[in-house]
Amino acid sequence: MAEAPQSADPGAVALEIRGLHKEYRRGVPVLRDINLTIAARGITAVIGPSGTGKSTLIRCINRLVEPTSGQILFHGLDLAGLRGKALRQARRRIGMVFQEYNLVERLTVMENVLSGRLGYISPFKAWLRKYPQDDIDAAFDLLDTVGLTQFANQRADALSGGQRQRVGIARAVMQKPELMLADEPTSSLDPKTSVEIMELMVSIADSRHIPVILNIHNVPLARRFATYIVGMADGAVVYDGPAGGLSDGKLEQIYGGKDWLE
Repeated sequence: MAEAPQSADPGAVALEIRGLHKEYRRGVPVLRDINLTIAARGITAVIGPSGTGKSTLIRCINRLVEPTSGQILFHGLDLAGLRGKALRQARRRIGMVFQEYNLVERLTVMENVLSGRLGYISPFKAWLRKYPQDDIDAAFDLLDTVGLTQFANQRADALSGGQRQRVGIARAVMQKPELMLADEPTSSLDPKTSVEIMELMVSIADSRHIPVILNIHNVPLARRFATYIVGMADGAVVYDGPAGGLSDGKLEQIYGGKDWLE
């Protein structure tokens, strides 16, 4: 599988968010004037209390949620303003990993991984599930990467939660994305499997040069595996910087107290 291009500039930018605002109900903002610059490398983890807009932020980026106002600049394109074919083409360049996996349970593991290429083949071939040999070879390579080669022909509904999430990650990478989003990818998993999934995502981000933005409730996991952390409270950004710079004081500001801190 061809790797996404790697920038030689360590300060390269994957995504810029300017003045992003979201209201589901008029006058009740979920996101308040979000301004972020996402680096073109590593893992950016978004943390914060439940209901503070983490998932909304992730889903605004690929327009699963419609922003109320603001810009989402992705390699010169304002994703917030795209419609129709232009939006579909932009989404092909952004992989997505879901909290509840979003696999087609009756299909095999291989078929689910190959579905990451549906945006690149004709509807007729998609209906027949006729993929180019290069895509099939790339899918086997990815199954080896995520440790599921022996499950290629098993139905997705026969897998454990951790195995399903590995399939979801492989499917997202099959798009050959220039950016990958993950909406709480470990929240349904046990602690050991959560660590394994984070290790896998870091490995893929590094080896395939794909920047990843994920939202996560587990602060220790974010500190351990993320390159950068965005801390949110009440729909606004209160910390945006390297994982190593996230102090207990900032965590108190993000989560509204310190009783939960060890």
